Amino acid sequence: MREAWRWFGPEDPVSLEDLRQTGATDVVSALYKIPAGIPWPVEEIQSFKKLIEETSGGKSPLKWSVVESIPVHEHIKLGKAGSDRYITAFIESMKNLAACDISIICYNFMPVIDATRTDLEYRLPSGARALRFDQRLYSVFDLFILQRDGARTDYSPQEIEQAQAAFQRMSRQEKNSLAGNITEGMMGKMTDAYDTDEFRQALAQYKDIDKTAYRKNLYRFLERVLPEAERLNVKLAIHPDDPPRDLFGLPRIICTASDLEALFTELPSPSNGVTLCVGTFGSRPDNDLPEMAKQFGPRIHFAHLRGVKRDLDEPRSFYEAEHLESDIDMIAVIRNLLLEEHSRKSRLDDAPLEITVRPDHGHQMMDDLNKKINPGYSAIGRLRGLAEIRGVIRTLEKTGV
Repeated sequence: MREAWRWFGPEDPVSLEDLRQTGATDVVSALYKIPAGIPWPVEEIQSFKKLIEETSGGKSPLKWSVVESIPVHEHIKLGKAGSDRYITAFIESMKNLAACDISIICYNFMPVIDATRTDLEYRLPSGARALRFDQRLYSVFDLFILQRDGARTDYSPQEIEQAQAAFQRMSRQEKNSLAGNITEGMMGKMTDAYDTDEFRQALAQYKDIDKTAYRKNLYRFLERVLPEAERLNVKLAIHPDDPPRDLFGLPRIICTASDLEALFTELPSPSNGVTLCVGTFGSRPDNDLPEMAKQFGPRIHFAHLRGVKRDLDEPRSFYEAEHLESDIDMIAVIRNLLLEEHSRKSRLDDAPLEITVRPDHGHQMMDDLNKKINPGYSAIGRLRGLAEIRGVIRTLEKTGV
């Protein structure tokens, strides 16, 4: 496996010098300042790649091997007239990346809002902080802060009563903080931050789009993009919806193994793949992650290795746990990814022989508690995760998987 680290560019509090010290060999990044729908110029790709890869004085080399992400313009997701030009821009970015020897592209098709959490500094018993999604706080925001049209039909009378009581107990600061956590989101999101009115307006655009229509919009996009990806030997790796279930009445279509089966059956191109985000898929009890790693092995072009702990009394709520101490059998997942790598050596397809993996998110802990960080992307927590993952990989390799 190729061990990678997500880096957000020169403004990232975790520098390339820090990154080298983790032992990771690969960098996962993107041209984050270019808006959705604008092609990435070759010159800017080359400049950013040079920044990452150019080394001197015997420093450990790094390789920008995965793009996370090229944002898919909202007009494509909505299936609007005139969205073809945004698909063309995506293809142009893909061509330019391939010309710079970058061939794995993670992307998502989440409508309006990317990864969603209610708490970006959830205090753990250890004193470290984690990202958390709390279903009860989500319902407070949806029902009584956002006041989304039709929201009450998504909740039971008991849930509405509990949310109202929680809302009345919250201070103005707590309400503002909750709204900011949800609508501004985490570092790495590919959508702009919204205020509450803008968020309502964005949601309203999807009021007549159900899951069937939304899948058609994804398939239409990929029908244009995949032939070019095949020609360029580029692998597209869709990231699941996070959390992987319906939110805010929006259509969410990459949530389960069945969703992936439907995608790959409809579009069997070898360039059509998945980012196996173990934590995202694992926040649903009905997703069997070791089995998914086995079932979709040939389609896994990239993997995020993190785990979650679901609440016992409310399985829709979860926090991001230690990489090896979660509801997910991470050792079994890694074993099946290694078995897939061995299988690739005997197959005649063009899948990369090694799967690029990275520790996804990490606890804010120790000295990082006193530093400004990108939520979920502190140095020490991710370093711990990478070290644990590396230990599992080395052990399995030594014992013959």
